[in-house]
Amino acid sequence: MASKIFLALLFITYVVAASAGNFNQDFEITWGDGRAKILNNGELLTLSLDKASGSGFRSRNEYLFGKIDMQLKLVPGNSAGTVTAYYLSSLGDVHDEIDFEFLGNLSGDPYILHTNVFTQGKGNREQQFYLWFDPTKDFHTYSILWNPQSILFSVDGTPIREFKNLESKGVSFPKNQAMRIYSSLWNADDWATRGGLVKTDWSQAPFTASYRNFNAQACVWTSSGSSCSSNNPSSNQSWMKQSLDATGQARIQWVQKNYMIYNYCTDTKRFPQGLPPECTIA
Repeated sequence: MASKIFLALLFITYVVAASAGNFNQDFEITWGDGRAKILNNGELLTLSLDKASGSGFRSRNEYLFGKIDMQLKLVPGNSAGTVTAYYLSSLGDVHDEIDFEFLGNLSGDPYILHTNVFTQGKGNREQQFYLWFDPTKDFHTYSILWNPQSILFSVDGTPIREFKNLESKGVSFPKNQAMRIYSSLWNADDWATRGGLVKTDWSQAPFTASYRNFNAQACVWTSSGSSCSSNNPSSNQSWMKQSLDATGQARIQWVQKNYMIYNYCTDTKRFPQGLPPECTIA
């Protein structure tokens, strides 16, 4: 399948808008035994977690490159021990994956936004941030821009992380495996909050996270190939070539200076044999 996808990419000339923002049309609930709900005629989706189970959903479509936006409102109050995961992933042992994970915390303490990139089954590329707002008070937009040049993570339009395509330097990059969008709310009190020191307070359950305003400008992958091809011309292809301009570079530096709390690229104790190559390439 990978070879067919690669051939299809050679003929990409446009972007297809793959979403009208309706959860009934775009997503399916995958687990949770009724704890996940699609409400308001498909405009709102909620996941809940109690002591018996969490819940999750996935996109009906698979995508190969795209700009994916979702608005989330996270579990309020004492959310310690909970994780709300929102990510793109392919399947298999050598899967690709692009992660947002929101690690809950005690009331009044900030959430930790955990990001990661897997290529060919290899991850260990974590960067973590505090947010500059309370993500439980209102909805905020979390975006993944994935094109042949880079992966860009953004929050409310502000870029926080870039993973560049450095294949020419020997660093693998996700470009051949189609990925679905997944999200889940689950208990991870063995590690999520202060390394597992703070456990989930089940008296606060059920915990609920909410989703709205999904939008995808993306190439949809099906058994017949990519929806992005020379046979489907479109005037809107800006995201496929989008990269950080000087303003974007300044904003990402501001976020990383003021809100980044962990960067694998500076963790020399973790990589005593030398930092991963993408960390040392200018």
